[in-house]
Amino acid sequence: MNDQIQKQLGRTLWNIADQLRGAMNADDFRDYMLSFLFLRYLSDNYEVAAKKELGRDYPNTSAIGNGGRSPLSVWYAQYPDDVAPFEHQMRLKAHYVIKPEHLWTSIAHLARTQDSELLNTLQAGFKYIENDSFQSTFGGLFSEINLGSDKLGRTYADRNAKLCAIITEIAKGLANFSSDVDALGDAYEYLIGQFAAGSGKKAGEFYTPQQVSDILSAIVTLDSQEPATGKRERLASVFDFSCGSGSLLLNVRKRMGPHGIGKIYGQEKNITTYNLARMNMLLHGVKDTEFEIYHGDTLTNDWDILRELNPAKKPSFDAIVANPPFSLRWEPTEAMGDDVRFKNYGLAPKSAADFAFLLHGFHYLKDEGVMAIILPHGVLFRSGAEERIRTKLLKDGHIDTVIGLPANLFYSTGIPVCILVLKKCKKPDDVLFINAAEYFLRDKRQNNLGNGKNGAPDHIGKIISTYQFRTEESRYSKRVSMDRIAEEGFSLNISRYISTSVVNKEVELAATHEELIKLEEEIRIATVNHNAFLKELGLPLMPMADI
Repeated sequence: MNDQIQKQLGRTLWNIADQLRGAMNADDFRDYMLSFLFLRYLSDNYEVAAKKELGRDYPNTSAIGNGGRSPLSVWYAQYPDDVAPFEHQMRLKAHYVIKPEHLWTSIAHLARTQDSELLNTLQAGFKYIENDSFQSTFGGLFSEINLGSDKLGRTYADRNAKLCAIITEIAKGLANFSSDVDALGDAYEYLIGQFAAGSGKKAGEFYTPQQVSDILSAIVTLDSQEPATGKRERLASVFDFSCGSGSLLLNVRKRMGPHGIGKIYGQEKNITTYNLARMNMLLHGVKDTEFEIYHGDTLTNDWDILRELNPAKKPSFDAIVANPPFSLRWEPTEAMGDDVRFKNYGLAPKSAADFAFLLHGFHYLKDEGVMAIILPHGVLFRSGAEERIRTKLLKDGHIDTVIGLPANLFYSTGIPVCILVLKKCKKPDDVLFINAAEYFLRDKRQNNLGNGKNGAPDHIGKIISTYQFRTEESRYSKRVSMDRIAEEGFSLNISRYISTSVVNKEVELAATHEELIKLEEEIRIATVNHNAFLKELGLPLMPMADI
């Protein structure tokens, strides 16, 4: 399915959401809508696997009629004694089980016929998928979806009717499109972006715009020591410690290919967004054995696998990408001063946890790995504890590249941000600065980085290419020696190394003089013609210019 059709599907579903949510908060409606889309994906995937497993025994859909039953429900009724061994096989092969009455086909039929049992059936279906489907993959997945909420309606009947309307319209919107995993996955991503855009700062904190995500994913998939040689063949692991909806991780996977990454790791503190990330992984065809998303606080480091004290068993990652909350206030304890993540650099100030996030990720980076993190510009020049951390990172040779991005790219803030690229073992003894702050396309709501499509300039490609080949360009990019950075007090303020002032355009005096003579002659002729009309009308004439 091509990109245009995928976008069309996303827009179709977004229009449905916009029409049906009414007075409901966009964040709340998002959770319902995305959960239903996820159920559709799980159902389609499961029925394909069931058909393959049952072979000739799978009921012929043409013989079932249009009663709304799925073929699987017919098979369950015909072979009740075979259900248990069948589900056992499905847990091994599809990695989950959905009862026939909980499949999207059945749910959509209940909605279409406005069956009073729709709400109860949905609740039972979500509960079964969470608790009985397969091990812990779906545990708590629908915990934030409250089907009994007053936001859907005051009474059971009101809520049931609302759900009937929503699901019926979603089913209609999906009916004309393929159930291909990429199509549904991309539609899911599109909707997350639309809901983030429409929900303002709070929702936008958990979503990285695709264009920025493209830059980070391209950087970390290039060879760490010799980026000019191109993309790495394989990444054993990739990690995002503030993964939000998982878009950054999925972008890295897209660049590497479905078999180019050993395992994906993510961590997210917000429970709703954590569930969205897990759905997002599965919707994009990432098997439950290929990813691990943890719900917890990154700064307190409460994920057991990251707290391994034995250095030989400490997890480390080939690639780390992150878009943590900007300048988050936090409460570092005295004990954190001895935390292995921070003790060699110091603690970030309470007023801004930016460097705490950076040091957390950097601690788990492999020696040959690459880390790309989005941060506010303040980390480049703020003094105090942040200056001490920045200085040590520079002296130790860990900061490879600083990329300044335009303002108003993010839903969560209008401030300009930067990308820091870090490596534990980097070859160049300088720092590459890229000033991309003035390269963007203006839009009504958000600025955009051009990607070279539909006649737009390729700002994204230029940033990636400049990093990859470490090229220098006047007023855009420059390699700066450590001696020069030391002279500037280890400030990474881009304007100290790359001029951002507006260049006065040179004026060609001869050409300008000729243009003025031409304009004056045009004025003289126009005045003569105008006076001819005025004379005919008996009106006062305009004075002629003194030429």
